[in-house]
Amino acid sequence: MKTLLPFLLSLTVPMLISPIAVAEEAVTTTPTLQALWQTDGLRVPESVLWHQQQNNGKTDTLLFVSEIDGKGNEADGVGGVALLNTDGSIRDKDWLRGLNAPKGLALYQGKLYIADLTEVVVVDIASAKILNKIKAPDAVFLNDVTVDSKGMVYISDTRLNRVYKLEQNNISVFLDNIEAANGLKVVAEQLYIAAGDKLLRTDLTAKDKTPVQVAVGFAERADGVEAVGNGDFIVSCWAGLVYYVYADGRIEELLDTRTSKLNTADIGWDAATKTLFIPTFFGNSVQAYKLKL
Repeated sequence: MKTLLPFLLSLTVPMLISPIAVAEEAVTTTPTLQALWQTDGLRVPESVLWHQQQNNGKTDTLLFVSEIDGKGNEADGVGGVALLNTDGSIRDKDWLRGLNAPKGLALYQGKLYIADLTEVVVVDIASAKILNKIKAPDAVFLNDVTVDSKGMVYISDTRLNRVYKLEQNNISVFLDNIEAANGLKVVAEQLYIAAGDKLLRTDLTAKDKTPVQVAVGFAERADGVEAVGNGDFIVSCWAGLVYYVYADGRIEELLDTRTSKLNTADIGWDAATKTLFIPTFFGNSVQAYKLKL
């Protein structure tokens, strides 16, 4: 029996290891959202933008929140921008007022760019003073805004199915016939466009700017788009849906608030903490969620 023991062990050890290795390879993770906080008392919040700045030698993080505070398609002068702290507390409810249905927000070199119905409003962040208001030709419903590494600003008009470009205080048509063009995000010289049930991409360095499809299949019209930082994206649909979009085009539902009639408008994102900020529009609140991968 002693002479057979090594031989028996040599037969059984591989049989024990193989099934364990297969089981480990089969393990997958599904992205989920964990609720963190909710701030109520806002005035039709449409867009949230996370921002980090240096304040008296200290790092300061905050949230810009555009507030329509009226009808989304009227130049009524009652809209504005509120400031929140990243724990959800209100820092300045009236940081900027007197806008017309403000929606998308973007930052570049100390300036805040706001899609304000038919014009882009440029604000000095340090002083909260409006520097310029630039009319987009034939604009009807400017919706989202993003900035590339060179300071070029891109603005969507959802009603005109169009994307504009702002360069040296002049706005011109950049892309046309983009049905329901809404959320915009520049990532590494690629412009991503949330439009209808699709996420599209166009190469800003290419001669041919015709968008290609990244993903399709959103159950409602897409609104906001944010880059997760690993090639994947998060896309919101105003009607109350939030999706995770994989780099290979697969989509997965993260949140559905349609039955509670709570909107999910133009989302904000903190890549460092993987925190998603959702303005609920008619819900008059901003909600924060932790993305778990």
